[in-house]
Amino acid sequence: MSAPQVFGWCPGALRPMMSGDGLVVRLRVPMGRLSPDQIRRVATLARTHGNGMIDLSARANLQLRGVTTDSHAALIDGLRAIGLVDPNLAAEARRNITVTPFWQAGDDSHRVAQSLGAALAAADAPDLPSKFGFAIDCGDQPVLMDTSADIRIERSPSGLICRADGAEMGQQVTVDTAVNAALALARWFLNTGGVTDGRGRMAAHIAIHGTPMAADTAPLPAAPVPKPGVTPQGTLLGFAFGQTTAESFAQLAELGALRLTPWRMVLIEGAAPSAPLPDFITDARDPRRRVQVCTGAPGCRQALSDTRDAARAIAAHLSPDRDDTIHISGCAKGCAHPAPAPVTLTASHDGHFTLIRHGRAGDPPQSAPLTVTQIQDRRL
Repeated sequence: MSAPQVFGWCPGALRPMMSGDGLVVRLRVPMGRLSPDQIRRVATLARTHGNGMIDLSARANLQLRGVTTDSHAALIDGLRAIGLVDPNLAAEARRNITVTPFWQAGDDSHRVAQSLGAALAAADAPDLPSKFGFAIDCGDQPVLMDTSADIRIERSPSGLICRADGAEMGQQVTVDTAVNAALALARWFLNTGGVTDGRGRMAAHIAIHGTPMAADTAPLPAAPVPKPGVTPQGTLLGFAFGQTTAESFAQLAELGALRLTPWRMVLIEGAAPSAPLPDFITDARDPRRRVQVCTGAPGCRQALSDTRDAARAIAAHLSPDRDDTIHISGCAKGCAHPAPAPVTLTASHDGHFTLIRHGRAGDPPQSAPLTVTQIQDRRL
């Protein structure tokens, strides 16, 4: 079995990535917020220029699937008309910002994220790898600590801090100085050899070189990962297995504006939905919430098996009384859940998966290849 290919870059809108079902066009939505009109128009564009499938990524980005090379230009025109495309490829690649979905207009998270977005669009912004990202998490408790990022702006007991990913401590900053501190740290990363062949991440770099910042303040303890349901800021709805159809996505426009989250949920601003939404997860006890799954075959050319049908079949046999994660991966890369999981099922060949407990998709298997029926019988 050959090792899966690691591309070392992330798709965008202007630089899509070819997959098994066509081009994947990733939208880095400003502030992670879509108005009802934008929701409807994204759904229409996904149907018209793609195959109508929409993913929600672990960095709170939308992915439109099945776009063809012939339809891509028209799709970009449509996205640009609703403010969802950067002016150029360089600006798009740099604007890799995940912001807490619980921001309020004018608060620290909102102001820092807006300033950082403008700074990264400037001509003299650091030329960072496309996987290099920023997390803006200035609420009363950090909620993005488990979200992939390289530079984090968070709250400490005494105010805001800028922290290199992988470091326990950060440098104290203010709303007005946070962006300059983050960009200085990014430039240090570049100047000290953090990038090799267009790739590089902060945590691995500081493990060797340390951090140049006067880092002496720890962030506040992280909040638990939110669950589907009503919150003070709105209603969280889960995307079953991280994906939905354009038709279902368009229905969300009737509920109000939404915010994308890195937990494969959207936060609906305003009142809770009154009508059933069978295509979305509304109950924290829904077993589908436990399953993290990648695109799988045939949508991903590197996957060794279908994963989504397997996920549906396995989720139907899961207990609603447990909360541990089950990761189903089409190959050893483990894109859907790079961290260790209590249970990981890695495809070995079509319809068969090996079981790994408390590990990653690429770790040595702890079982012979199992069919989905055999996995169901194990009562994970």
